[in-house]
Amino acid sequence: MNGYSKRVFNLAYQFSGSYQEAEDLTQDIFLKLHGVLSKYDPSKSFAAWLTTLAKNHLIDVYRKSKWEKGHRDDFEDVAVRAESRSDPEGDVVRRERQAMLWKALDGLSPDVRIAVILRDIQGRSYEEMAGILDLPLGTVKSRINRGRLQLAVALKDRRGECHDL
Repeated sequence: MNGYSKRVFNLAYQFSGSYQEAEDLTQDIFLKLHGVLSKYDPSKSFAAWLTTLAKNHLIDVYRKSKWEKGHRDDFEDVAVRAESRSDPEGDVVRRERQAMLWKALDGLSPDVRIAVILRDIQGRSYEEMAGILDLPLGTVKSRINRGRLQLAVALKDRRGECHDL
């Protein structure tokens, strides 16, 4: 299940923003999977079914705990440093932009956020997303559009607060 665990971990990480929290959520999702595996319909895509299970679990966890995401795991800082070691000023700007984006994503409702993450961060097709989210194609497109508009407004507001971005 290595390929599946990476997929679930990536979704959990993009949803939570914390490497350690994503590891815990991934483990929780696979424990939940073990309990409901008998309900899987083999005529359907296992990857889509697992992603839907993971998405629903992440939304449930979010709703129950009302996550406060003030700080992101330093996993992102390591990725930024590895990306460009010769441009410290550029690294600072990239980190500030990334923090602004995560903060704006945190402000979206869970249903809209998961749609934006699946489309714009993971690059999923609308059809694939409709299957994962178990929604009509029009609803998926609407959520993406709404999320992008809300992000644009939030980022525009925050950009005015920061200098040189």
